Amino acid sequence: MNFLAHIYLSGDDDELKIGNFIADSVKGKKFSQFPNQVQKGITLHRKIDSYTDSHPIVRKSVLRLFPKYGHYSSVIVDILYDHFLAAYWNEFSSTPLEIYVADFYKLLETNYEILPKRVQDFLPYMFRDNWLLSYASIPGIGRILYQMNHRTKNRSKMNFAVIELEKYYSDFEKEFRTFFEELELFTKNEMRTL
Repeated sequence: MNFLAHIYLSGDDDELKIGNFIADSVKGKKFSQFPNQVQKGITLHRKIDSYTDSHPIVRKSVLRLFPKYGHYSSVIVDILYDHFLAAYWNEFSSTPLEIYVADFYKLLETNYEILPKRVQDFLPYMFRDNWLLSYASIPGIGRILYQMNHRTKNRSKMNFAVIELEKYYSDFEKEFRTFFEELELFTKNEMRTL
């Protein structure tokens, strides 16, 4: 899953959200330098990623893209699934997405000093382009995929994945909905053991 899903799956715990958000920028055991609850968020992120990567529904989505995008297919699916979470946000949260996202950006600004340098470096771009809110529209996802392709020096061709999103929209949506219901249950159970 991508940023929005990791944040959402952390529930109402701010430090858990931060840990879940920064986890990809924290390698190995370096998470021990963070506050305890942030560490738990990093651990939760890793469990969510492991569960997601091995799930048969996610693999089905990835296989649809694999012939064209190869090993970048799983990254693309993470982004596409965040699109469905954002697009149907009112089914998952009573807080409007705009407010949820603005509150999360404030949380990051308030805790800026504990964020890894890599996260600090991309935050201005995230805020400027409002990544989390842009997930809700197909043009927004297109911009995210374009930026991701640029980061791979145009090797991934991810910017073209909007074509597959539009072509197989109902298939991806159905897979997301079935998978995400299972992922929410998995995450709730894992949070009890952190």
